[in-house]
Amino acid sequence: MSKPFDPETADNLEDIEKQFAVKAVEQLMTYWSILEKVRGSQLRLTKMDDDIYEHFKKEFPDFDPSATLDENEMKSKEGKEKWREFMNTYENSIADYNFGTMLRARADVEYDQETTIFAMRMQFYAIEIARNRAGLNDWIYEKAHPEEKKASS
Repeated sequence: MSKPFDPETADNLEDIEKQFAVKAVEQLMTYWSILEKVRGSQLRLTKMDDDIYEHFKKEFPDFDPSATLDENEMKSKEGKEKWREFMNTYENSIADYNFGTMLRARADVEYDQETTIFAMRMQFYAIEIARNRAGLNDWIYEKAHPEEKKASS
């Protein structure tokens, strides 16, 4: 009989890390591609966007979607506890709610090495839904469709 899995003593398997990296990059490329095709303010990321947004505003009332995310604050002991409580609400309703993904630290920049942080899927959903509701991701669509901006001017 095998021993129970202990993440604290588990080997760091390079193939698993590579698979994670590929999946995370695919997800961010897909999201960016969607934002180039649809204004973020018109986009729904899940069937539960409204519920996630309201819950997020209630649990994180001081969150400013236009501000730069403080990764250290998010990953502090208190931050982790607060986020874990928030995320665990979606354990049975959002697939891969606790799967790792990439998140832009600021809404006004593209994904790159300096402005991208590792986050959990529910953190991504909550923050990106808030950004989309505030229209902060619409610039991506407008950049991809400059002719539409000129036509509406």
